[in-house]
Amino acid sequence: MKTHAIIYGINGFKLNLKEINFFKKYKPWGIILFTRNIANLDQVRNLTCSIKDIFKDKNFPILIDQEGGNVNRFRKIINLDKYDAKYFGDIYKNNKKFYLKFNKFLKINISILKYCGININTVPVLDLFNQDKKSVIGNRAFAKNHNTVLKLSKHLINYYKNSGLGTVIKHIPGHGCTMIDSHYSLPEVNFSLNYLKKNDFRIFKKVDNHLAMTAHILYKKLDSEKCATQSKKIIKDIIREYLKFKGILMSDDICMKALSGNVVKNAKLSLNAGCNLILHCSGNIDEMKKLSLVVPEIDNFTNKITDKIKAIFHKFS
Repeated sequence: MKTHAIIYGINGFKLNLKEINFFKKYKPWGIILFTRNIANLDQVRNLTCSIKDIFKDKNFPILIDQEGGNVNRFRKIINLDKYDAKYFGDIYKNNKKFYLKFNKFLKINISILKYCGININTVPVLDLFNQDKKSVIGNRAFAKNHNTVLKLSKHLINYYKNSGLGTVIKHIPGHGCTMIDSHYSLPEVNFSLNYLKKNDFRIFKKVDNHLAMTAHILYKKLDSEKCATQSKKIIKDIIREYLKFKGILMSDDICMKALSGNVVKNAKLSLNAGCNLILHCSGNIDEMKKLSLVVPEIDNFTNKITDKIKAIFHKFS
């Protein structure tokens, strides 16, 4: 079965008949889970096993966005409200006591994910903290200080990798400077390229990873018409050439209202701009079927990086 350049969400606690029939004919690159898919740990384990069985791939990518704080898909099972990224950024000190606490948090998350059969977490957030109360990223960011973000992000990525799990840096090339939530409308940034290079873009230039997620942001002085996800200029000139990102570039969710088109149009524009994978989170089977008609198979570049990601899973499976 050929792999296609898309990651799908699914509807419930187990695959329904429509999803089963669809996935038996069409293989996405991965599946992403949300709170709507989680009742208890054994149920999630059964769900991921059933997904892997359909594709006959024990290392099939199953993703989740499990940051801690407000972004906790396992909220029904464990309370992590206190432990957002900013919490760790605030208490960060280069000593063993800090890392013992941070490692304990990482180990809890990783243990849950591994037991459940989830092999990629869409962390860390590399966006810079903005103390403005209207900032949409808010406490999902470690800090305003570049060195703190850099050290904590690299530590997190390595800890996950050494545990046999993949990670996704986000939201490239930088979402921290916006006040608008791209789930609901398109954020616009008026900063100059020089300012962005010294600030929001800076972290992404220094962190290496196999996967990155784009920002649905209109950087008006870089591309006045297309947001980063759908901008050939930003993906080529900024993400690939200036930031030197060499991994798989996945879009943020194409269902988000920052993107003005329907999901098919959004997918086409994002792929044409240079995204390697499309993220479709809603679990809407009718939309999934429409997308299956236009989303191509993964290219050789994506296939090679995918093999590197799966090697991390396989080594520790």
